[in-house]
Amino acid sequence: MLEEDPDQNYENVLAEIQSFELPIEATLRSVYDDQPNAHKKFMEKLDACIRNHDKEIEKMCNFHHQGFVDAITELLKVRTDAEKLKVQVTDTNRRFQDAGKEVIVQTEDIIRCRVQQRNITTVVEKLQLCLPVLEMYSKLKEQMSAKRYYSALKTMEQLENVYFPRVSQYRFCQLMIENLPKLREDIKEISMSDLKDFLESIRKHSDKIGETAMKQAQQQKTFNVVLQKQNNVNFVKNVYVNDRIPEERNEVELKREFEEEDENEEEVLTVQDLVDFSPVYRCLHIYSVLGDEETFENYYRKQRKKQARLVLQPQSNMHETVDGYRRYFTQIVGFFVVEDHILHVTQGLVTRAYTDELWNMALSKIIAVLRAHSSYCTDPDLVLELKNLIVIFADTLQGYGFPVNRLFDLLFEIRDQYNETLLKKWAGVFRDIFEEDNYSPIPIVNEEEYKVVISKFPFQDPDLEKQSFPKKFPMSQSVPHIYIQVKEFIYASLKFSESLHRSSTEIDDMLRKSTNLLLTRTLSSCLLNLIRKPHIGLTELVQIIINTTHLEQACKYLEDFITNITNISQETVHTARLYGLSTFKDARHAAEGEIYTKLNQKIDEFVQLADYDWTMSEPDGRASGYLMDLINFLRSIFQVFTHLPGKVAQTACMSACQHLSTSLMQMLLDSELKQISMGAVQQFNLDVIQCELFASSEPVPGFQGDTLQLAFIDLRQLLDLFMVWDWSTYLADYGQPASKYLRVNPNTALILLEKMKDTSKKNNIFAQFRKNDRDKQKLIETVVKQLRSLVNGMSQHT
Repeated sequence: MLEEDPDQNYENVLAEIQSFELPIEATLRSVYDDQPNAHKKFMEKLDACIRNHDKEIEKMCNFHHQGFVDAITELLKVRTDAEKLKVQVTDTNRRFQDAGKEVIVQTEDIIRCRVQQRNITTVVEKLQLCLPVLEMYSKLKEQMSAKRYYSALKTMEQLENVYFPRVSQYRFCQLMIENLPKLREDIKEISMSDLKDFLESIRKHSDKIGETAMKQAQQQKTFNVVLQKQNNVNFVKNVYVNDRIPEERNEVELKREFEEEDENEEEVLTVQDLVDFSPVYRCLHIYSVLGDEETFENYYRKQRKKQARLVLQPQSNMHETVDGYRRYFTQIVGFFVVEDHILHVTQGLVTRAYTDELWNMALSKIIAVLRAHSSYCTDPDLVLELKNLIVIFADTLQGYGFPVNRLFDLLFEIRDQYNETLLKKWAGVFRDIFEEDNYSPIPIVNEEEYKVVISKFPFQDPDLEKQSFPKKFPMSQSVPHIYIQVKEFIYASLKFSESLHRSSTEIDDMLRKSTNLLLTRTLSSCLLNLIRKPHIGLTELVQIIINTTHLEQACKYLEDFITNITNISQETVHTARLYGLSTFKDARHAAEGEIYTKLNQKIDEFVQLADYDWTMSEPDGRASGYLMDLINFLRSIFQVFTHLPGKVAQTACMSACQHLSTSLMQMLLDSELKQISMGAVQQFNLDVIQCELFASSEPVPGFQGDTLQLAFIDLRQLLDLFMVWDWSTYLADYGQPASKYLRVNPNTALILLEKMKDTSKKNNIFAQFRKNDRDKQKLIETVVKQLRSLVNGMSQHT
């Protein structure tokens, strides 16, 4: 554009500058940027423009100059009037000032009052804003003083969220805000201190809590049992009128206990009545509000686990009394009742998983403790009380939802121990019965005494019933006493099976097994010990055999007795039988063996009294006195054996005759006996004849033919050989089945013959001068040589 018309362009620029409508910087930049010499040209144009304007201003001033002069003249004229006016105004102002001084003072007072009023209004407004804060803070202090810490925390939240923001600019508010954290810490410490006091208190009150809980569980169980009995469920009838029915007895006792407990029902306290749980609730709420709930939960659980370990630790002498077990159980029940209450009234403080874990740990410890301590119990009554405590303990905790199956499994172990203690106790009872027994048939003089015995022992004998009084039972007093004690044992064993939540079949099996143990172990052992006692004679042994026979027959009544208790038929597949048959059979065999032994010992005692003159020349003509006494004794004792089973008496008689025969034979062959005369042999033959006469008199009926005499056949053939002096026949027929002296052993004959040879030499000094004696001596020597040859041949053949 400047290239086409530069002058016109400068004019336009100057016009734009004078108009002030466009930015000068942009206009001037357009002048300098277009051409290299534009600045100079522009300055020239600008100077020309300025000069034009100066000329116009000068023209304008010249045009108005006269007017200006006139105006100055007019001003000079009014100068005098202006001074007058000034004086007047000054005077008027002075007068106004003087007049307005009082107004000013009043106005200032009004202004001051208005300021005070405004300040008061402001203060009232601020106080109205601060008063709720102060009231809430005062309320906070009161709550802290009253130990209402949870409410205090809620008040703190309101102060922080609602009230403090309104007055946060004030210093007192800052002080309050700074004090709140300290108050929270104080609340945490105080609540934790209260919790510690609670934990200490709950540890002391665990006994009472557990005792109350177990009492309530027992009351409920008693109520259920009474209700069950009233509905005639599992009602037990008994076969014998005189037998006690433990269930009926327990029903009466349970009813009485239930009525007494029902009367005192108002006195039964709950765990809430015994324990103030508010410290736990407060502490939990406080820590929840403070956002530190996890710390509180961990601390509570840790402390309770420590207390659980202390509770589960038993005293060293706990097994000595039932009170020791009771304290142990009540503490544990109290602990877990508290935990169950905490579980249900709080959320998250304890969980079901936590209580289950704690219970499983405790249950393992409880079982170990009970297993160890119960092993020291030797009193069955104490073991039974322990069982009842365990049942109540288990039922109580089961009512609170804790699994207790392992406790009932433990009871089966304790049941075995209980049975062992019962067996030991009844072993003493049986020993006392045996010691007090006179081992004589029970005499009865009238019908009343007969009924008394029958009521105690199921004895049935039509022949005895027909007999007139006085009469005797075949057994002695120990039999009914033992029978009664076996039933007492069954009752005692049944007591342990009660409340074990087992079926009638299982209870029946338990009773039969324990009764079998009583019969096969305890009673059998007592019988065997009794039989082996030195003071038990033959008469007593006979009576013991008779007693065992009747006890064996009574076993079927014991089976009926157990069946009546459990209502389980004996025809049931799994029903065990009582081992009475084998028990009493073994005892009888032992008694029979002892009879044989003692009878032989008695025979030995008589034989030891024998005083033979082995060098006598002539016999006395009658049997020896010791032997006659022995035979009279055997006759009397075998008379007693008539009450024994036939085979026993026959075996005893045969055994006695055989032993007597053997003893007499040993007497002849005794190595210390060096010489035997023919007179002594003849005297000995008289004694053997008496033995044979005794055997033939049938001292015990039932022997066939001469069976009993055969016990002395060896002696008879030996003596006949020496009495007849039939050596030729003996030596000729030896070894033949039809030999007359078949039972004479060559060695035996040789020993006896040598003793006679020595006697013949010493007693016959002049035997060499008498032909008969010389011939006899030669014969003896010849026979001796032949017998030696025969014995040597037998030895070589063997």
